[in-house]
Amino acid sequence: MIASVRGTVAAIALDHAVIDVGGVGLAVRATPGTLSGLKRGEQANLATTLVVREDSLTLFGFATTDAKVLFELVQSVSGVGPKIALALLAVLEPDDLRRALAGGDTAVLMRTPGIGRKSAERLVLELKDKVGALAPVPGGAATSTPVNDRLIEALSGLGFTSKQAAEAVAGVTADASDEAVAAGDVGVLLRRALAVLGRNR
Repeated sequence: MIASVRGTVAAIALDHAVIDVGGVGLAVRATPGTLSGLKRGEQANLATTLVVREDSLTLFGFATTDAKVLFELVQSVSGVGPKIALALLAVLEPDDLRRALAGGDTAVLMRTPGIGRKSAERLVLELKDKVGALAPVPGGAATSTPVNDRLIEALSGLGFTSKQAAEAVAGVTADASDEAVAAGDVGVLLRRALAVLGRNR
């Protein structure tokens, strides 16, 4: 799994950007909000998820790990694929989407093209009790950073889900005054995250 992409923005289109990573141009689908934060010729750092189909491999990119986790979560609902999941995040900020799901606000969900009443009700029914666990840890640790992305990628490589990895990383990096957090010591932080995940198993 490609958990994150960091490289130079080679091109920006209406629905994707091309990120040059080590001489390879990766087409990354993203929301207009995410794309508007990118500039051609500058460095980009996106949390990503790879969607595999029989006839395609599509990479989706997000400004935050929080948005990526929600993108993956809503696809667990029958009838919701990557296109609808990305549209939800294009219309609603992650916090707004979480609130709508937790509060059963189908009207807000129906603002998204492709989401009718039945689809909105199904999203609420299946995800209402799940989104609370995705609330970002205070301090903004859910935001994608180079250190956080490396930690999440390492944990994903060890078999943990994106959600588990993101929550553990958010927890161990919440205290900005911590020496290991301030120094970006990946080794120490990874051991702490593994300890947290081990206790939760």
